[in-house]
Amino acid sequence: MGSSTGAALSIVAPCYDEGAGLRAFYDRVIAACSNSHVQDYEIILVDDGSHDNTWEVLEELAVTDHRLIGVRLMRNYGHQLASTAGLAVSRGHRVMLIDADLQDPPELLVDMLRLMDEGADVVYGKRTLRAGETWFKRASAAAFYRLAHLLKVPIPSDTGDFRLMNRRVVDILLAMPEQERFIRGMVSWIGGKQVPLLYQRCPRSTGKSKYSVIRMVNLAADAVTGFSSAPLRFSLWLGIGVGLIATLLLAYTLFEWFNGNTIRGWTSIMTVICLFAGVQLICIGIIGEYVGRLLKETKSRPLYIIDSIVARGQNSPVASDFSRLSHEGRQRALRRMLQGREI
Repeated sequence: MGSSTGAALSIVAPCYDEGAGLRAFYDRVIAACSNSHVQDYEIILVDDGSHDNTWEVLEELAVTDHRLIGVRLMRNYGHQLASTAGLAVSRGHRVMLIDADLQDPPELLVDMLRLMDEGADVVYGKRTLRAGETWFKRASAAAFYRLAHLLKVPIPSDTGDFRLMNRRVVDILLAMPEQERFIRGMVSWIGGKQVPLLYQRCPRSTGKSKYSVIRMVNLAADAVTGFSSAPLRFSLWLGIGVGLIATLLLAYTLFEWFNGNTIRGWTSIMTVICLFAGVQLICIGIIGEYVGRLLKETKSRPLYIIDSIVARGQNSPVASDFSRLSHEGRQRALRRMLQGREI
């Protein structure tokens, strides 16, 4: 565990039903830290409402290693909020964010630290190969990144949340109040010197991906609506275009009526009506996405609620969330919890 002023390095990993492979992940992280010659570090594993034995494994590891902190959330909040919870608990001057499924190799820590020593504020993993993924996932990912670039969403291609950040970037990220979070986009938006590290992504060590098609679509929607107003502008121009077409159709109808011709064909009329109605619903849906985001932001609910934290073999219940605290406040709160006291 780091000192009261913070460890040199924090490694944060959200975990959802990762009990089968968690010990293997832990062993490789320990080996990576040893190879990096980092002595003062902490490992923060966040149980995001798992249904398997993930929390039991975390408790066992915490008993044997004082450098490990297990964080248990009240329910499943999703990958992005679980990652945010882990970042909030972290105290390292540098913070590595990585998934616990071993698709992103912890051994790249050595190269990431070297690039940060050379002046980088953020070192992010850029995938050159996505091993073990279906053609549909690869194709949908490629389509998403093309769409993101078209809509000016600030993320590099073929990247995930796997990255090493300095403390300043992490604190700025935690100070951003978005409810619907898209961490890789938020970090890119912060700026600074952000350097890619090319690597080949590995297949999952155990289990299967928790990102269903619906979750991927929701994440893509968060990325687009959180960083671009282009869909709103698109709906405006679409409405203008359809309005012009409707005006031309009206002029044509009046011209035929003045010439004594009766317009026949209910099929064509219904087709036009359905077309216009469909365009209207699309535009309303786009606007609704943005209004829904505004509604969630105005509620100002906590991003997550921590149920308990286990460290040094002690399990401490938590009475508040970290999302509203400053970095110094989180450190004070965490030190009190590690002493077995509630906030």
